[in-house]
Amino acid sequence: MALDLHTPLTLFSIQGSPSARSRSAWLQQLAQTRLEGHVAGGGTLVLRDLPPAALLHADRQAPAVRDALVALAKAQLVIVATPIYKAAYSGLLKTFFDLLPEGALRGKTVLPLATGGTLAHLLALDYALKPVLGALGARDILDGVFATDAQLPAHEDSGGYVPAPELLQRLDAALQPLLEGVPRRRPHTRVLQV
Repeated sequence: MALDLHTPLTLFSIQGSPSARSRSAWLQQLAQTRLEGHVAGGGTLVLRDLPPAALLHADRQAPAVRDALVALAKAQLVIVATPIYKAAYSGLLKTFFDLLPEGALRGKTVLPLATGGTLAHLLALDYALKPVLGALGARDILDGVFATDAQLPAHEDSGGYVPAPELLQRLDAALQPLLEGVPRRRPHTRVLQV
């Protein structure tokens, strides 16, 4: 069966911040907005909304966890957004990754996004997050985008953030392979073991 190169990739986003007002969640939403018309929405998983007991006990039977695993399995493009704390991605994201079956990201394109207080946390994308994505089977990992607090200052009136021009340039460069229509892949279908 020939692949349809004009069919948009199915997108699934994972927000790994424990905070309700989060720069990393805002950056994920910005990336998703910039991809509109080029991807098909597959949903956004806000990890802090999952039942804490289900996460801590790795309960794949919990309905919200099961739904998240099914949506992730169907996705072709996955955006993973996390704040960086102490040179590592969030513990909430780590807890979710521990629930995923082996090879859960195989056959998917993954865009890692991260935010942190200073550039001192920049390398956490390459040395903490990308190796875990690779261990979960991701082979097509796009250039990650890291934003400092100074590159995403708060917008007092809207409650959102204002991206610095250089951040927008880096985000657009990371998204460029998707906007140029890289060959579309079929989703890697796995039977979830729950």
